[in-house]
Amino acid sequence: MTATTHAPVMANDRAYPWPKVPAIAICLDGCEPEYLDVAIAEGLMPNLKRMRAAGTDRLAHSVIPSFTNPNNLSIATGRPPAVHGICGNYLYEPETGQEVMMNDVRFLRAPTVFKQFYDAGARVAVVTAKDKLRALLGAGLKFDEDRAIAFSSEKSGTTTKAEHGIDNASEWLGMPVPEVYSAELSEFVFAAGVKLLKEWKPDVMYLSTTDYVQHKYAPDQQGAKDFYAMFDRYLGQLDALGAAIVVTADHGMKPKHNADGTPAVIYVQDLMDEWLGKDAARVILPITDPYVVHHGALGSFATAYLPAGADRADIMDRLSVQEGITLVVTREEAVKRFELPADRIGDIVMISGENTTIGTSAHRHDLAALKEPLRSHGGLTEQEVPFIVNRRIDLPGAPVLRNFDAFLYACTAAAL
Repeated sequence: MTATTHAPVMANDRAYPWPKVPAIAICLDGCEPEYLDVAIAEGLMPNLKRMRAAGTDRLAHSVIPSFTNPNNLSIATGRPPAVHGICGNYLYEPETGQEVMMNDVRFLRAPTVFKQFYDAGARVAVVTAKDKLRALLGAGLKFDEDRAIAFSSEKSGTTTKAEHGIDNASEWLGMPVPEVYSAELSEFVFAAGVKLLKEWKPDVMYLSTTDYVQHKYAPDQQGAKDFYAMFDRYLGQLDALGAAIVVTADHGMKPKHNADGTPAVIYVQDLMDEWLGKDAARVILPITDPYVVHHGALGSFATAYLPAGADRADIMDRLSVQEGITLVVTREEAVKRFELPADRIGDIVMISGENTTIGTSAHRHDLAALKEPLRSHGGLTEQEVPFIVNRRIDLPGAPVLRNFDAFLYACTAAAL
């Protein structure tokens, strides 16, 4: 069967054209649009500059909360969290009373675009920086027919054909397993993407990085410039190999610190304890993950479970007047406004502003690993992300254009 005879692939009620050339989506974790603007202005990204001019250059909106897991799974499924169920990196399960990482496939409520293409006979490759995403992104793929590969840079030295579609990806690529807190963790993703495109020739490929660099460096700092110059070199290789490429991000990144460099934080669990009694309410920070060097579990989105009988409206009023809190809404409003799963958020949702984060209790955050002034994300001010296609196609702009439209338009461009 030739590519031109393939019917579109249906995934979560969206039709994806069958690509005539490889369709690639690249998620640059934490890529505030300013990073690209600065790097291009300084001549560090000639390939992306050319793509912007000759292709399609837009801004899109991420999903809220603007965290890694919800947005990567939105890109992977083409839908918001209300459909796929992943509304944070971390959640509270009222039925068990446990707070857990949302990395397990059991939390995923919709098939990925990758699974649907695989089931239709395509070759699918997924490479992600951190292993926390690998199982979710690879859900439903089978590795016994040499049509699927899914692995992380972080665990590239222990991959197997049976579980990842490739034995020892580090050895295969000829690069050492990178340190998790490094730019090299993302570079490994790009290098693997180039080698896969040259040698394995996937129909659909997803490359997803880590935002270690973006948490550490502002757009005008040398570490960020070096990262984007490095990315541009790999992007040029992918483009030269003839793929249709969409470059987007899971969220932006903003400075969240005081003038003296200390983190700007509102500790909401401490406030709740003062108002309602110790531990009567439970504040959940969905940014929470094992990589505390990045952000100390401080972001701009939080949800809270209130005790029975609590005056929700009064608590919301008290939170709303806290300096730095920009939005407090009920669960019902959050579900409607941000397309979130109602059973996985608390009674209220709160969002902080561009330069402020939300914490639980001051003693619960280990900030010793933060060596630079805090940069983080999660709120509305980190929702605007780049959306660049290396081919010219007709696209809307933000807010209609969403980062989770990446594969729809990568496949559209690849089908031309």
